[in-house]
This record gives sequence, structure tokens and C-alpha cells, in this order.
Amino acid sequence: MSGQSPLVPGDLSPVRSVPGNIRRPEYVGKPAPTPYTGPEVQTAETVELMRIAGRIAAQAMEEAAKHIAPGVTTDELDRVAHEFMCDHGAYPSTLGYRGFPKSLCTSVNEVICHGIPDSTVLRDGDIVNLDVTAYINGVHGDNNATYLCGDVAEESRLLVERTREALNRAIKAVRPGRQINVIGRVIESYAKRFGYGVVRDFTGHGINTSFHSGLIVPHYDSPHATTVIQPGMTFTIEPMLTLGTYEHDMWDDGWTVVTKDRKRTAQFEHTLVVTGTGTEILTLP
Repeated sequence: MSGQSPLVPGDLSPVRSVPGNIRRPEYVGKPAPTPYTGPEVQTAETVELMRIAGRIAAQAMEEAAKHIAPGVTTDELDRVAHEFMCDHGAYPSTLGYRGFPKSLCTSVNEVICHGIPDSTVLRDGDIVNLDVTAYINGVHGDNNATYLCGDVAEESRLLVERTREALNRAIKAVRPGRQINVIGRVIESYAKRFGYGVVRDFTGHGINTSFHSGLIVPHYDSPHATTVIQPGMTFTIEPMLTLGTYEHDMWDDGWTVVTKDRKRTAQFEHTLVVTGTGTEILTLP
């Protein structure tokens, strides 16, 4: 391990504004989104719109990642992604989702997911996950990746590399007719080779006109995940692997999830559409 001290909450900057001509998701200004009651299988027209949203989300994440360096604040990464999405006519999906105050999630080191960008300064040797979702034309595109900041120790670099590989293997396992638990089975069996924990309480999800449709995609081998995969389904796969336990604590902000043992964790995510023979990744830059 790096020997660095655990993270503590920083100070939040004011909420960033979004131009008035950009369409907001229906949940903005509400305590929670309206429950999704539509289908998990999407029309070709919806999928085409999701390609646009996914591409903008991927490009915004890529742009923010260019600024990752020791001495940069996570709030600065939020600014870059926010401005990129707004400049491309998209609304940052996380901004105002169940009260989340920022335009992406920045999860550093032991933060599993949902870290809030703030005055936290990145340090040499950190790893940081950027989770970016864009909303445009009435649909969402959601992706995340974990990046290295400066000179990162081999243990952390391997965790990041192998988490990316776990996502790639899971994507290749998706086929129409298979149950959705094939995804978690592939991820968990790969992670076990290295003694990694696989986070259970935070999952992939259905996504379309809804940020989270209600479809659950576990990243461990769950006997309850028996939904049969069908062509046209759209969902995320986003494995979270840890160097220690998969159990977690939550900060008082109600969002930031950290490993209970404070060991490091990495995550990667794509939004996918199921095709006749496999998948198409919708979050490519």
C-alpha cells in the first residue's frame, strides 16, 4: 500500500449552473426520480439516442481525466466534465439526482463509489475513479474508469488493470438467452484468482430514459439474478474490486462509500445494448 492517510471530506464549491436551454431530467428539483415502468428492451430509435449520450459521457470523462495530476482538486475535475457536457448540450445526470450536488463522482483510493468532488487535493500515488453520466435527447449514457495519479505502487496498478479486465470479460459473457447472473459469475471467478473482494451492495443497472430503471446487474454470482438477457436490453456493467473486504462504510454525507478496512478499490463501467450475438458498447468516445 501507499502508506497514505485515509481520505477525509473536503469543502464543497457552489452548485454549478446549467444553461437554461438544456433539457433537465424529470428528477431535478425532486427528492427522488419517478419510478420507471417502461420496458428493459429499447427501440432502435432509443438506442441511437443513447449512443449520442454515451459518446458525450465518454468524451467528458476523457477530458476530465486529462487533468488528473498531483495537486489538482477533485472539484476541478468536476468543473471540466460539467463544462464539457454543457458545451455539448447535455445535462450532467448526477447533478440533482436524489440531491447529489455535483456533475460527476470522484472516488479516490478507498472510496468504492459516489465520492463527491470537493477541495480534496490529489496526491502522487493516488488512484481516482471518474463516474460520468450525460443526459441528452431524453436518455442517459453512463460510464466510469479508474485512473492513476502520478507514480502509483504496483499493487494499486494491478488492481486497476485487473478491474478493467474484469469488465471486459463480463461484457464478452453477455449473450441473449443467458441469465444476467453470468456477468457476476465471470467477474467473481476472475477476481478470486487475485484474492480481491467483489462489492455486492452496489451494482450495475438498467438505463434508458431512466438513470436507473430498476434492473439490477450484480457483479458477484447471485442465484437471484435470473433475468434472461434479451436483444435490445440496455444496462451498465460496473465491477468494483477491492484489495481487502467488500464490506463498506458510508460517510455522513449519505453518498461517499468507503471500504470498511480502508483498503483500495477500483471500478470500470460501460453502458451496453444487447445485440443478436452479444453486445455493443454505447459509451465509447
